[in-house]
Amino acid sequence: MTEEKPETDPSIDALPFEKALEHLEEIVRKLERGDVPLDESVAIYERGEALKRRCEALLKQAEARIQRITLTADGRPDGVAPLDVS
Repeated sequence: MTEEKPETDPSIDALPFEKALEHLEEIVRKLERGDVPLDESVAIYERGEALKRRCEALLKQAEARIQRITLTADGRPDGVAPLDVS
């Protein structure tokens, strides 16, 4: 019986965006070189997918925190509203 891998890797879940992106870029470079054995390629590809999901989640969190300043009719700051990025 094979042991299933957890859906998320705690070491990846703890990475800040910059580190996750750095690791992801390193994986892409390795795979692009094409000199990695197949088994290792599959393993690092799976790790790359997890890193990609981590980066996307962190970007979505940051996007949710960004707000735009609303102004009154005479141009004075009035408050904040969610940033519409669409």
